[in-house]
Amino acid sequence: MEKQRGSLPDWANLSVIHRNTMPPRSNFVICQTEEDALSREVSKASAHCLSGKWRFHLSNTPLEAPTGFEDVNFDTSRWSQITVPGMWQLQGFGKGPHYTNVQYPFPVDPPYPPFTNNECGSYVTHFDVPGQLQDQQLRLRFGGVDSAFHVWVNGREVGYSQGSRNPSEFDITDFVEKKGCNVLAVRVYQFCDGSYIEDQDQWWLSGIFREVFLLAFPKTARIEDFAVQTVFDEHYKGATLKTQVTLSASAEVTLRLLDADHKEVAKAVESVRDHKNVVHFSISIAEPRKWTAETPYLYHLVLSIGDDQFVTRRIGFRQVEIKDGLLKVNGQRILLKGANRHEHHPQYGRTIPYEFMRQDLLLMKQHNINAIRTCHQPNDSRMYDLADELGFWVMDEADLECHGFELMEEMNLSDELKRLPYPLRHRYTMALAARWTSDNPDWKEAYVDRARQLVQRDKVHPCVIMWSLGNEAFYGQNHTAMYDYIKSVDVTRPVHYEQDFDAEYMDIYSRMYPSVDAIVHLAENDCKIHKKPLVLCEFIHAMGTGPGAIQEYVDCFYQYPQLQGGFVWEWANHGILTKTADGLPYYAFGGDFGDVPNDGNFVMDGVLKSDHTPRSALIEYMKSLEPVHIIAADKAKATIRNALDFATLDHLKCVWSVVNENGVQRHTDTGEIAMPENTRPGGTAELSLPRLEDNLSGEAFLTMSFQLKSDTQWAKAGYELAWAQVPLTTRSAISKPKLATFPTLKVQATDTRLEVACGSNVWEIDVPLGALVSWKKAGKELLAQPLLPSFYRAPTDNDAPAHVTDWKYRFLHLAYVQTRRVERRKGSDEIVVDIEQRFAPPVLSWSLDLQTQYAFQRDGSVKIAIKGKPNGMSLPKTLPRVGITMGLASTFQQVEWFGRGPGESYKDMKISQKVGVHSVKSVDQLWTGPEFPQECSNRTDTRWVKFSDGTTEMTAQMFDIADAQKRSLFDFMASHYDVKDIDEARHPYELEKKKQDIVLLRLDADHHGLGTGSCGPPTLPKYALNTAPFEFGVLLQ
Repeated sequence: MEKQRGSLPDWANLSVIHRNTMPPRSNFVICQTEEDALSREVSKASAHCLSGKWRFHLSNTPLEAPTGFEDVNFDTSRWSQITVPGMWQLQGFGKGPHYTNVQYPFPVDPPYPPFTNNECGSYVTHFDVPGQLQDQQLRLRFGGVDSAFHVWVNGREVGYSQGSRNPSEFDITDFVEKKGCNVLAVRVYQFCDGSYIEDQDQWWLSGIFREVFLLAFPKTARIEDFAVQTVFDEHYKGATLKTQVTLSASAEVTLRLLDADHKEVAKAVESVRDHKNVVHFSISIAEPRKWTAETPYLYHLVLSIGDDQFVTRRIGFRQVEIKDGLLKVNGQRILLKGANRHEHHPQYGRTIPYEFMRQDLLLMKQHNINAIRTCHQPNDSRMYDLADELGFWVMDEADLECHGFELMEEMNLSDELKRLPYPLRHRYTMALAARWTSDNPDWKEAYVDRARQLVQRDKVHPCVIMWSLGNEAFYGQNHTAMYDYIKSVDVTRPVHYEQDFDAEYMDIYSRMYPSVDAIVHLAENDCKIHKKPLVLCEFIHAMGTGPGAIQEYVDCFYQYPQLQGGFVWEWANHGILTKTADGLPYYAFGGDFGDVPNDGNFVMDGVLKSDHTPRSALIEYMKSLEPVHIIAADKAKATIRNALDFATLDHLKCVWSVVNENGVQRHTDTGEIAMPENTRPGGTAELSLPRLEDNLSGEAFLTMSFQLKSDTQWAKAGYELAWAQVPLTTRSAISKPKLATFPTLKVQATDTRLEVACGSNVWEIDVPLGALVSWKKAGKELLAQPLLPSFYRAPTDNDAPAHVTDWKYRFLHLAYVQTRRVERRKGSDEIVVDIEQRFAPPVLSWSLDLQTQYAFQRDGSVKIAIKGKPNGMSLPKTLPRVGITMGLASTFQQVEWFGRGPGESYKDMKISQKVGVHSVKSVDQLWTGPEFPQECSNRTDTRWVKFSDGTTEMTAQMFDIADAQKRSLFDFMASHYDVKDIDEARHPYELEKKKQDIVLLRLDADHHGLGTGSCGPPTLPKYALNTAPFEFGVLLQ
């Protein structure tokens, strides 16, 4: 254990945040030539990476850590090896990953972390100082260590630091042997006093998780840090480049500004003019190219001393301000189409490979996302370089969260206070919870340090347009101190913090998961009165199937200028790739590693799966954020609006095509529509649509696809960013077989069976069950499970807080169909079977009283009409769905449908799916595979769906009972999984074990929406399936 100072170890001493660390600074390295500096390759800098295989020992507590391990003669040959950077729990060490959202995983006694059950990792590596670095000042820079650590070099203690996601830098010049081997020893503590304010909604993981570098700086006059401001004139044309360079000693500094092609734009030389060793540059630049998220033009700033000390940084000319009550960049209102991005890799945790990180940002650009919130800590510094280059607005957030304290205050409330409405109770408990740390003066420096670390590292990045003081840490005097510190060093960016609800100190309003009505109220009142915009730092919680009703929010962003967008929660699921006892791979969540307490699958709430492939949620979000809006259209013309903030639409082309329900596309059914040039942001343009032949078959649409004209850094030419469909014909009538002759209908009946035959079709009804149980076509059985009315779905994560309570409390999941009466009659061209049924649960008296009618037709089709009437006490307020289910033979794998697709869709999550003829060769291709099994894979607005085994087909349509020729839209879902098995499974591998051979088909006349109830508003009333009388017709043929 490290030497004690007083009675407390550093990791449990609130007065010790850092020991012997250097002041925080911008992230840069020194190069010996300008060419090397401009290459931006760290291998050409005065730097030596120490990452790799280190020796490692883990103890259960710092008190049991090996004594003297830092000594140069200590034998670590029998220790394990560990990869640095990395998290030790993900390399087979310790108790394993632990997930909590709010609750602390250890006894709460701030500022003291646990002294036992506080794992301690001892790391040792050896290094030689490269020759070109030996005569320099030498520094150790740790990019991130969770949660605190001591450092020794050659047996001598160098220092201590905490603040897991912030860098720490030590001057080790006097500790190293320049010509020989050096021993670097690091002791990392799983928990420290800082862990109380690192209670983010993520896995608790430990270790040296970012790169470790040996850096060299000149011993004499050297560049210690620099800051950049770009200030535009009142017309946002000309700009002044202001640069402040901090030196270690008096020196002459040369500044060169180069354009993207390395051509010189400006040059200046300045010397220190006071005793502070600070050099100031102020250079006028006539009409520089501006940096925005849409047009991310970067200049190269080169600072040098003499001919062997060069520092470079890419900078952008942009100015951020709150003006006219709006968040503006370069004088223009911006709309944040953002995502909350945690740093998480399914195998490496918070150690993110560069290409994985880069792919994240490419995916964002490809899906119309223009903003990132670094929830809830500073990210790997390389991410900001990518954001500068690709173009993103970044809300950069301090490493601060402590919402676990509210849980304790909530539990301690009196019964009377617990009965308060949630908004009042929440405000009350937050005020109490703030006393623990946020409003406790003893914690002031711990808070301000996190603001200091954030701003000083990232201040030069043009992508960073806003600082955030952290997340869910209530509000107290220490937040005010953070704000004051930031404003003392950076007046160029606004400051955000959501839990200053009234924006008394912060520069903008912020909310998490409000309703649409709530943000409209803010826009019409508080925002307008106080001239501050609103940003939703978290909204449309993407947990499980969903989210629903995204477009309603985005519509408000365009309608109300002070509603300036938000950040979807969140970018990706945090599943950790692991295996079952018998070797099956799966993505684990809370509890899967024996971690107690835990918050289960609440960590699986992203628009990407854990492997960072897109989910339906991202596709839907992309559609709502598209850069081109169709605001009016008919068969002759369409009016479009440019939904961008800075760029014209000149980078896009419009490709048209015709889709119709026969699925046939002629060579004359596609082409390109001329796009007017220079359609400015917010401006409109008119497109002339192609004149089409009148002999279109069935229902048809003109699809307009807005695609990239040329390759970009993030997508190839032809990539689609927006689309729209214009109806060309009205919806078709119901389609029935056209036969030259009609066979005769024949009936055979017993007390329990009713058989109807017509040509090659033979149907059989089970009379007691009141269901169609067999349908043979030319001797081949189509059905593998009875056809029955059904009303339940496996709950989604968004159902769970509100609807599942109602559904399961009223035993909806246990309800089933009971048949009361069966009668048949013969018409001129059909056999009709009328069935009286009751869908009801055990225990309770409520029911859905059903009138089901089968009409067997001479053309070989079956018409099913179902009418339902809710009855009895304690009815569910809503129904999951209204429809039928049946099983098809396992051979019916080929699926084709005319409706929305190809992906899943629901009534409040469907705008991203085009109407067209879609097909799959296997039913498994329809399954979206949520990592926590639940309702999924529905397709809505279907006109018809066809199942085939290659020789025999079955087609389903729905019709209006009042007008049997009128085709109705419907939903379908086909899979190999029973609803009960989906409901009970917690992991895909559990569900896979219950996979059935048969095809389980669901046809729904109506289906309850999704909403965002897992953390936000439940299904909107207009998308809810309220319990009420219903009727629908199904045609099978």
